[in-house]
Parts: sequence; structure tokens; C-alpha cells
Amino acid sequence: MFQKLDTVENRFEELTQKISDPDVIANQKEWKELMIEHAELEPIVEKYREYKKVQKQYDEAKEIVDDPNIDKELKDLAEAEMLEAKDKLPQLEEEIKVLLIPKDKDDDKNVICEIRAGAGGEEAALFAGTLFRMYSMYAERKHWKIDVLNENETGLGGYKEISFMITGKGVYSRLKFESGVHRVQRVPDTEASGRIHTSTATVAVLPVVEDVEVDINPSDIKMEVYRASGAGGQHVNKTSSAVRLIHEPTGIVVECQTERSQFQNRENAMKMLRTKLYDIEKQKQDEKVASTRKLQVGSGERSEKIRTYNYPQGRITDHRIGLSIYQMEDFLNGNLDEMIDNLIAADRAEKLQGDEE
Repeated sequence: MFQKLDTVENRFEELTQKISDPDVIANQKEWKELMIEHAELEPIVEKYREYKKVQKQYDEAKEIVDDPNIDKELKDLAEAEMLEAKDKLPQLEEEIKVLLIPKDKDDDKNVICEIRAGAGGEEAALFAGTLFRMYSMYAERKHWKIDVLNENETGLGGYKEISFMITGKGVYSRLKFESGVHRVQRVPDTEASGRIHTSTATVAVLPVVEDVEVDINPSDIKMEVYRASGAGGQHVNKTSSAVRLIHEPTGIVVECQTERSQFQNRENAMKMLRTKLYDIEKQKQDEKVASTRKLQVGSGERSEKIRTYNYPQGRITDHRIGLSIYQMEDFLNGNLDEMIDNLIAADRAEKLQGDEE
């Protein structure tokens, strides 16, 4: 590990010089790339330098303690310093190990989130609406912005499906573990006899990608326009502003109908298409990594039942990490941080264990 840290520190020093070079600054693309790499390495180097400083303090104090010619009072001070450094070193080493875990290059990206009603008919659609409200309130807490891209609303206020973009700082890093099947157990409003029903909704969280990250041949795309339906006022129903894109090589279909102009809807639909094509490649890479991992917190399997919302017990249980939270109302009002923090910690611990093996 320390040989790797020396390499990282040398690279950091090299980058520090380069980003101050006028010739490099003149090339804004190169300079930005180097600045990003410099910022990523900085916390690792700072922690490593702190480790080396404490190690030096330990070594110097031990020298004094081991020296028979040093008086007792000075030895006692040195011994206290040595013990303090000895306690601190393992903690710093663990912090360095965490910092050395390869960062998900998508963590800082915005996301497109898709929620679809699963088993359970109208109650599943209502649950999809509950999840959309939950994520909207979480985004509000984080000062993120939400834009609905496409929705298929039911008569009772639920959603057969809804797609929306969330933009803000570190969105994907916080929401990437939400992908999967969410199950609800409750007495639905549509049930007169008071029986508990089990319904499901699927959530997909996809990192938004730039044009340069996905190469799409325009001839592979078939575009259809149609009149939008649902909320949006009379205007959307009078003009063919809604856009459907079909990517013929993969069969992927995306729709966008929430904007008033066909151009805006097409732009958003293209963003959704690029994101889905990128996700196909990402899933392939994740499967290779996941084959060597046991917990697979971050595998993002669309068919995997990841969480149960049990209303009678007021309990939300995440099945991947075995964590239950008994604050249903608070959770559904967007207070997701405890769950998300535990998922991130479990994923980090798993990666650390994988590195040690």
C-alpha cells in the first residue's frame, strides 16, 4: 500500500506543477482534466502526509524512550507522545484505505430516474406515486432540482410509469443504490375489506452522460411525434409536441412529452436514450465486478427485491444489508440519509474486503 501511496504523492506533485504551467492553462481542456485528477488525489496525499508525520513523531519519541542516557521526566513525556501516535496510526491507515478505494467515475453525475408500477394493479401505481413523492422530497432536502421528462398517470393519482431528471451535487453517489424492486405491504385505498396487499414498483437510477461518452449513429434512430396526454394544460393536447425515439439496433424506446416544444422534448429524449445506452455498457462492467463480490449492494439488478415498506409495522427493511428503520412517515417524507449512508458504508466495507483478499 505504501509503495502505491508514494506513487500517488509523486503524481500529485507532478500535477501541482503542471496546473501552474501557462502552456497547460492555455489548453483549457487539458487543464480541466488535470485539475480534476489533482482534486481527486489531494485528500489521499494529505492523509498520507499526516500519516508520515505521525509515524515520524512515533519514531522520534521511541528513540528518546529507548535511550538510556535520557532523564526520566523527558522519557515520560516521550512515552506519552509515542503511545498517542501508536493509537493514531491504525486509524489513519484505515482512513487511507478508504480513500484508496477507486471512486465511481459516475458519482458526481446527475441522474435520470425511472419508476414503474409492478405487480398489484392500481395499488402498484399508487405506490409508484408514493416513491416519486419520496424522492422529490429527498431532492428538496438536498437542494437538488427535479424535472419530469415523461409520465403516465392513472385516474387515482398514481403512475404506471414516470421518468424524471435530478440535477445537483453528487446525485448519483447518493441514489445509485435505489435501483431495484421496491415492495409495499399495506391496506390500499382501493380495498374495502381492509386486507393487506403486497405490491411492487421498480426503480432505475441511471447516470446522465454527455454526448462524447456515447456515440449514436443518427440513422439508427427512428423518431415519432404525437400529441401529449395528461397534465400540462390544453396546449399539449392540441399540438404534436411529444416525441418518441426508437433505437433500432437495441430496440430501446424513450418518450418525452412534458415540454411544450417538440425540440425540447427531442433534446430530453436524446438525453434519456444516451443514458440508457450508457447504462447497458455499465451493467456489463458491473456484472464482471459483481461476480467477485458477495453482497453486491451496488449491482443494481432490476429484478432484485431490494426493499420492503411494511405499513402495519411502520417498518422499512433493506434486504441487501438487513437494516430496518421504524420511521415510515419520516422516511416517506424524504429522510433517506440513514438508509443511504448505511448502504454506502456496506458497499465500501465490501470493496475493502475484496482488496484485502
